[in-house]
Amino acid sequence: MYPVPTKAETQGATDAAVNKFLKGRNREDVILATKVSGRAPHMTWMRDDGSGVEVSRSQILESVDKSLQRLGTDHIDLLQIHFPDRYTGGLFGQPDFLPSKLSTEIEYNSFEEQLSALNEVVEAGKVRYIGVSNETPFGVCSMAELAKHSPDLYPRIASIQNSYSLLVRKDYEAGLAEACHYHDVALLPYSPLASGILTGKYRDKSNLPTEARLNKFPGFMDRYLDSLNEEAANAYGDIAKEAGMTSTQLALSWCYHRELVASTIIGATTIKQLNENIKSYDIRLDDDVLEKITKVYKKYTDPTKAYGA
Repeated sequence: MYPVPTKAETQGATDAAVNKFLKGRNREDVILATKVSGRAPHMTWMRDDGSGVEVSRSQILESVDKSLQRLGTDHIDLLQIHFPDRYTGGLFGQPDFLPSKLSTEIEYNSFEEQLSALNEVVEAGKVRYIGVSNETPFGVCSMAELAKHSPDLYPRIASIQNSYSLLVRKDYEAGLAEACHYHDVALLPYSPLASGILTGKYRDKSNLPTEARLNKFPGFMDRYLDSLNEEAANAYGDIAKEAGMTSTQLALSWCYHRELVASTIIGATTIKQLNENIKSYDIRLDDDVLEKITKVYKKYTDPTKAYGA
């Protein structure tokens, strides 16, 4: 489905770019991860039969084959389910889970069907490991228990790719961290810069970058544009300035070196951004900086949760 925002005319372009990157390189030197798209009835351009996207057996198999073709490789190292094939609440800025919002009209695909299909592609050698994304403690534990009790039928989930940053912490730290620890599921945070808010580039309203994602695609990721998010990002930016580093370096270094984090998903539209993102890994935040971050977090605890409240 990438790049996002999702459009029929750009769908698969990211895979094409990765394909170009892989050419001339030793495939075994690269850990290649991709996703099966989550349920999206409006995205009718992705499947051969023109149906909306869901996480069914047939669509998982089709998705993997098409991804391999676009990527120009014979296997995917890590295949992830983009988001749960069920109502969970709290996803992408939506209100939190309420039992009254459960639908009896939608027939969701069971954990068993999803894991069984994923096992097929693993057994076929097309996929090495599987993971989840935007998942909840219930989902992680349900899938992990199925794999634990029936390892011949269901593969173990190796990773979870959820939003995790200075602005989005509590969902993972308060519930998922424990579940993932005991089920040996590694965290791969996405949006460690909160869609660019934590870089500080949106701070000067009189000089907003026209090519920045939140300006180029109005309404996309607008949960990060709430005033509380701006206040929190500015406070973290002040800490970075006092410590002699950029806002980007502070946010990424904090995320890179969290005890719970295995690796981090970064995005860049320029070589300059990419270099800064990579070099931030070599920066270690001292105790004084970490203490200041904690004070800001206590004042602005997950400000994205205020969006739409």
